[in-house]
Amino acid sequence: MDARALEAELAEERQALRWSITWTALTLAGLVGGIAAGIAGLETLAAAAYVVAYLAGGGPAGIEAGRALRRGRLEIDLLMVLAALAAAAVGEPRDGAILLFLFSLAGTLEERAMGTTRRAVASLMQLRPDTARVIEGEGATAREVERPADEVAVGERVRVRPGERLPLDGEIVAGNSAIDQSPITGEAVPVDKAEGDEVFAGTVNGHGTLIVHVTKAATDSTLARMVRLVTEAQAAKAPSERFSDWFGQRYTVWVLIGTAVSLAAFLLAGVGMDTAFYRAATLLVVASPCAVVISVPAAVLSALAASARRGVLFKGGGALEALAEVDTFAFDKTGTLTRGVMTVHDVVTDEAEGDELRRVAAALESASEHPIARAVVNWARQEGPMPSVADGVVAEPGRGLSGRVDGRRYWAGNRRQLAAQGIELAANGELREALDELEARGHSVVVLGEATRDGTPARVLGWFGVADEVRLHAASALASLRAAGVRRIGVLSGDHATVARDVAHRLDLAPEDVYADLLPEEKVEHVRHWSETGVVAYVGDGVNDAAAIATAQVGIAMGAAGSDVALETADVALLSEDLRRLPEALRLAQAAKRVIRQNLAFALGIMAVMVVATFAGRLPLPLGVIGHEGGTLLVVANGLRLLRGVREE
Repeated sequence: MDARALEAELAEERQALRWSITWTALTLAGLVGGIAAGIAGLETLAAAAYVVAYLAGGGPAGIEAGRALRRGRLEIDLLMVLAALAAAAVGEPRDGAILLFLFSLAGTLEERAMGTTRRAVASLMQLRPDTARVIEGEGATAREVERPADEVAVGERVRVRPGERLPLDGEIVAGNSAIDQSPITGEAVPVDKAEGDEVFAGTVNGHGTLIVHVTKAATDSTLARMVRLVTEAQAAKAPSERFSDWFGQRYTVWVLIGTAVSLAAFLLAGVGMDTAFYRAATLLVVASPCAVVISVPAAVLSALAASARRGVLFKGGGALEALAEVDTFAFDKTGTLTRGVMTVHDVVTDEAEGDELRRVAAALESASEHPIARAVVNWARQEGPMPSVADGVVAEPGRGLSGRVDGRRYWAGNRRQLAAQGIELAANGELREALDELEARGHSVVVLGEATRDGTPARVLGWFGVADEVRLHAASALASLRAAGVRRIGVLSGDHATVARDVAHRLDLAPEDVYADLLPEEKVEHVRHWSETGVVAYVGDGVNDAAAIATAQVGIAMGAAGSDVALETADVALLSEDLRRLPEALRLAQAAKRVIRQNLAFALGIMAVMVVATFAGRLPLPLGVIGHEGGTLLVVANGLRLLRGVREE
């Protein structure tokens, strides 16, 4: 849905809400006027006031009931109108007016409350600026032109000044800044961004001016996809919602039949005509399933809105309810439990050679684009300046590379490189043990040394252990999942077994639940196998996870702001890469499940009590009205509690 269509719907919704408030106010005025005139003995004026109350409170409900009847449906509005007319027929127009006022008030409050998620969507739409500063041309002829964001094409460049919102998704090509991504990912702290980093429409630029290369059109941006997902989620009904709709439709028919039968029974039992009609009208009110019908969407829509504000998108109430039942979580490793970025974890060298190791490693590895080389360079940059530059660097496939630094020849690589340099591991116990230990932990090892010179043997300066970095909050997130009742947490990885086992060990996962060297179809088989004994959620981030995400009862896309395939396939999307959002989403789904059960139990229970009291002849219509409408408002209020989210217990 585009911004114009959404704004049009919101305008209609606001207009409808204004009319609803007006009708409710007129109903209240008629009710108060009728009571006051009755006390003063002005019967004609009282009758006129009650007519106003009936027209204002019953007119809109009667119109809706008539439209539903033409579609072959029986709505609850019909029950309320009939009950009010029955009360007037037996000389109790005041009770009927009270019913219509409370029914109108409840409808107005529900309409106001249920608009929360749609207004949340509107606020999302407003996050993106309408215009963008597009840089046209190159070099001295380049100029800055302000154009509508919808007209900016992929591949163009835009300038974003400090404090401005980004108009489109893209990649920074010049500048650095701290970006407030909380509207998109829910991250509370601004994230430092520099050249090469991805940025999203609707986020807020911090202190620096940025030049951004646009990678997605306005209609395909992360923000636009969020809007589509939230809108679709509102339209998609959860199983509990479908039950309440089904129940409301069929139950309304039975209420009408039951009321007619009860009226006949009262008359056959010798109850007076007025009393029989009065009890039948009361039965129409107290047996109406308003609270039952509204109890589920009140909870589901509130939970959807709360999760969207925290960077978690459900593709409908069904996904929310399904997540609440999950007892098994299967994770992809790379990019999900880990950052997918190689990092230096271990550095071994003599103190005297430490500076040489860092300087030479940075110079050599700067000539390579290999992820391990980039990890070494990043480590070296963090440790200090890099004045040296390598020349004559030669890549040696399967071994490493070599080159000259400050006129001396150095090399870097693996075991094969050591053998090529004439270094025997059998004669170097410390190095052999270090390599064995690091490789057993799933680390890639880079050994750095100086080549043979003037007849001297090759010299080892030191070595690095390089591995994918576990996400910062992964361990605490998995612990929170266990605390929330998850029975099994496993890893399904396409990476080597030693690497997968090392990550699992660092995250305190059971070895028997860690599977590696898997093809996409093998991940699917494991998900199916685990589904035989539980409800499985699969968490992944890439193309190779799409099949497993689709197979699991709940598919979850991790870091969906950058993963189109995962987002399209998943039932739930975590827009940030903070795994703590996952237990938050699980607890929210579980809370929604509890609230739905509470609401249904309360709604059905209060209805049953009032029906029994009506048959016993001990429930006056005004009290039945208050019980019915009060119960409806209570279940709505209970559902809206979820808008605040839930705290970890």
